[in-house]
Amino acid sequence: MPVNADGLPMAAAPPPGLVVVGRYDELPGYGINRPGGAESWLFVWTTGGSGRIRQGDTEARAGLGDLVVLAPGVRHQYAVEPGAPNWRFWWAHCQARPAWTPWLRPYDTGDGLYVVTPTPFALHGRVEAAFRRMLADARWTGTEPPPSTTAAADDRVAVAHGTAARELALSSLEEVVLLTAATARPPVPVPGVDARVLRAETLIAADPGAPHTVRSLAESVSLSPSRLAHLFTRQLGLSPMRALREARLRHAARLLESTDLSVDRVAAASGFVSPFHFNRVFRARYGVPPGVYRTSGSMVGT
Repeated sequence: MPVNADGLPMAAAPPPGLVVVGRYDELPGYGINRPGGAESWLFVWTTGGSGRIRQGDTEARAGLGDLVVLAPGVRHQYAVEPGAPNWRFWWAHCQARPAWTPWLRPYDTGDGLYVVTPTPFALHGRVEAAFRRMLADARWTGTEPPPSTTAAADDRVAVAHGTAARELALSSLEEVVLLTAATARPPVPVPGVDARVLRAETLIAADPGAPHTVRSLAESVSLSPSRLAHLFTRQLGLSPMRALREARLRHAARLLESTDLSVDRVAAASGFVSPFHFNRVFRARYGVPPGVYRTSGSMVGT
């Protein structure tokens, strides 16, 4: 495998449409270098030893129980930490679900590197069980009963090709993200952004298809509708309803990419009452109608 000036091998990451999961136990000398970054997100959960991860100009240690997440499009390297006997870890490449962004935001260390630590030891078993399910479910074809986690005991890498396999695998990874992000430490407010605004943004991202209004969001965060609208727009740069429309469009794009639902059902599941309105705003946002988006294999960023 080619190596860079630092002696680290250069490896290509999976394309963004795939969900790939694996587990490695690597010795000193192992490392990966991607000067152009990856097209997909990378999630790394350490179960033993330690690693060193660099994303852009930001660097972090990955130790026992740490979840480290790398956003796409930024040069990165990772390797067994100097002096460590090994690095044992689970990893997953995929397109992150929009709902995960607010959960990870408090752990952003810069350059798209999120370090979620420390996760309570009592949850380590449950997180690893979720990765084992992900590894097993990634191999499911949908034509037979889903495999048990013990059936994947000897597998090191699995690629989820089918819709059912991808959705099951992503659901397990979502459990990992939620468990770790909710328990690692109390959320750190983003400088300059009101915690109530962040809470409203989280409510939108967690369920974009819900019938949110400025009033319902304001009631959920104990603000008046006018005060929420003012703070939200000033601090995040767009109104609550514009943020909701963007979240719904991202959700619709993900459904078009990963399910066989009709365009009308995608519209309804994403919170759009009118299919005509959905087609119009989707085309304005992505440049093509929903049906063409699905068949062209376009991908939406997170």
